[in-house]
Amino acid sequence: MKKLTGLQKQVLGLYRGFLRAARSKGPEDRKKIESYVSSEFRNNAKNVERKNFIYIEYLLRRGTKQLDQLKTVETVSTFTVPSRSGN
Repeated sequence: MKKLTGLQKQVLGLYRGFLRAARSKGPEDRKKIESYVSSEFRNNAKNVERKNFIYIEYLLRRGTKQLDQLKTVETVSTFTVPSRSGN
């Protein structure tokens, strides 16, 4: 198994941070947060080129801000997907 790069370690650390923060929320909110975070990380892993360091660093900064917000705010609205109604 290859050693992880510094950037890969940061990404995994951010992912783990989101999962830890989700544990502090209620069961329903926890499930929503975990689902959203998992889908975002998988989507970015699939669609972002591994050598696009600038964009990956941007995503890390954005994710860190979202994690800080999740830790300090009691709501999870940042991580909920709005339902589409026929209105």
